[in-house]
Amino acid sequence: MSQLQTPQSDRDARRGGHIGHGLLMIVCCIPILVIAIVLVATGVASASFLFAAIACTVTMGMMMAMMMGGMSRGRK
Repeated sequence: MSQLQTPQSDRDARRGGHIGHGLLMIVCCIPILVIAIVLVATGVASASFLFAAIACTVTMGMMMAMMMGGMSRGRK
């Protein structure tokens, strides 16, 4: 086996690590959403601020889904 080839078990281990990373990135968006909801509820910020926080979370989810889609098709 050459150095360029990675054993199947190593690829599977890395793939699992990327799944955990993707979920962590989505979980990190929760405090931003909570802060946005509180600021809008108290009248400090407008509803567009909440829309921006939701758009950011959706974008992060889409990026993670696209990255995981590439991993499942055998890309590195």
